[in-house]
Amino acid sequence: MLDLTLAQRIVFCALLGSVYASCPPRCECSEAAHTVKCVSKDLRSIPIGIPGYTRNLFITGNQISRIGPESFKGLENVTNLSLSNNRISEVESHTFSGLRSLRSLDLSNNQLAVIHPEAFTVLNQSLRELNLSRALYNHSSVMDLATSLRWSSLGNLQGLDLSDNSLIYLPSRIFSHLTNLRRLQLSNNSLVSIHNSTLSGLERLEQLDLTLNALKTLTDDGLQELDSLPRAELLLGENPFTCTCGIEPFTVWLNRSQERVRDVEGLVCSVPADMRNTSLLAVGTLTLGCHQRDAGADLALQTSYVFLGIVLGFIGLIFLFVLYLNRKGIKKRIYDLRDACREVWEGYHYRFEIDSDPRLSGLDER
Repeated sequence: MLDLTLAQRIVFCALLGSVYASCPPRCECSEAAHTVKCVSKDLRSIPIGIPGYTRNLFITGNQISRIGPESFKGLENVTNLSLSNNRISEVESHTFSGLRSLRSLDLSNNQLAVIHPEAFTVLNQSLRELNLSRALYNHSSVMDLATSLRWSSLGNLQGLDLSDNSLIYLPSRIFSHLTNLRRLQLSNNSLVSIHNSTLSGLERLEQLDLTLNALKTLTDDGLQELDSLPRAELLLGENPFTCTCGIEPFTVWLNRSQERVRDVEGLVCSVPADMRNTSLLAVGTLTLGCHQRDAGADLALQTSYVFLGIVLGFIGLIFLFVLYLNRKGIKKRIYDLRDACREVWEGYHYRFEIDSDPRLSGLDER
């Protein structure tokens, strides 16, 4: 009887071990490397039965449209999760809450159209790296992301990649709750400016990549935002800088902040044609002729006013001369007008007296 019980226990442990070490269909599992790969297997959902030993989980190149809290149950050991290139369009709140050890999350190359407010919440705030490169589907998803970054308890996040998303602008204070962020990738978007409060809350940022955007210059607000990042190394290359008068404050700032801009030597003018490929550092020391043109414009404006005054004065003299030549005719016309007005007035006055006196009214009838 004792031997039978012992045998049952051995079988039970063997079954338990086989379940624990099982590998989902169409996936590759390595217990030694604590890694599971489900790559380009045309999966429509997160597979069930992923081993509990998994620390590195790669589910990429599939047809998964939605993920939610039920997708990653029992995977408390996962530290690195890659879900890139899956055509994911919706991420529900608390999808990753059960991944207590998660440090790196890759959602790049997806089509995120709906991002729920607490989509990136992870217990213990363990998440350190979040890759959303080429992942945002439209403007609505950008606004959803701003809300999610605010509500998802990402206080320990250190790296955020938003490159290749065709971003035109960033909502105000979008990063204000990422107080420990160190690296922010915004390259290869379509950002045209940096507005006030865009980078609010990033005082600990160490690297900001703004290369390959649509920046023609940086306004005073944008420069103040960059100055609010005292520890950040900046990358600004491959932008279509327009070297006209409006760029002077930026070039002055650039010469003053060369040690912070890692690619400062490669920053050049794109337009106008005669300034193309001119270093922005040189533009800061060369004159663009803005002040001279302003002085010339003021002089031209003053000359125009003087000329206009002369013309109006001449017209006034001609008018007075015509009046003088026709003074007798004008006087006669004034007298005639006065007599006509007097006759009209006397007629109205006579009619009023007749209407107000019954006796005169009766005489008029006879």
